[in-house]
Amino acid sequence: MKNEKKIGSGIAIGIVFGTVIGVLTDNIGLWLSVGIAIGAGVGTSFMERGNKKGKEDSPNKSS
Repeated sequence: MKNEKKIGSGIAIGIVFGTVIGVLTDNIGLWLSVGIAIGAGVGTSFMERGNKKGKEDSPNKSS
């Protein structure tokens, strides 16, 4: 569930920035879709960073 929230947060941030840039450049359609794509990438990177951090903190069971 937390991973879905991170991707959703990234997309929301992308929508905001895409909309702002789209309004400034009078091309909302282009920048909104670019913002969503970049936001999904940012959300995925947040998710991956959280997974790596969780694996480093957990004790190694094979030892």
